Amino acid sequence: MKKIDNVVLKETGYIASVTVILSVLMQVLFVISGWSYTHLLGNILGAFATVANFFIMGITVQKAVLKEESEAKKLIKFSQSARLFGLFVIALIGHLVPFFDLLAVIIPMLFPRIAIMIRPFIIKD
Repeated sequence: MKKIDNVVLKETGYIASVTVILSVLMQVLFVISGWSYTHLLGNILGAFATVANFFIMGITVQKAVLKEESEAKKLIKFSQSARLFGLFVIALIGHLVPFFDLLAVIIPMLFPRIAIMIRPFIIKD
């Protein structure tokens, strides 16, 4: 495989950083409302899946820019479907396995959207 582009690493690092910060805040809210170890384990599972999903998306885009337009579209579409299915499987695991809290698994999946939304206020390029 070709070297991972610095932009992919930088953006994944940003998403991971915001995900960790928001995960800590979420744990504080869980502590206030009645904490259980399932919240922590679910948060870790969801946060890991979210950051991995974003990283895989970055790698896919890196590969797609080197392909012809029709090939790139197919690759992006397949990646999007596969990554969405992967997140669904993670959520299903969070639901079926008793030592994960489902909400704690699903909520971190929203963190990249929040990170992207607040980025202009945090980082001035």
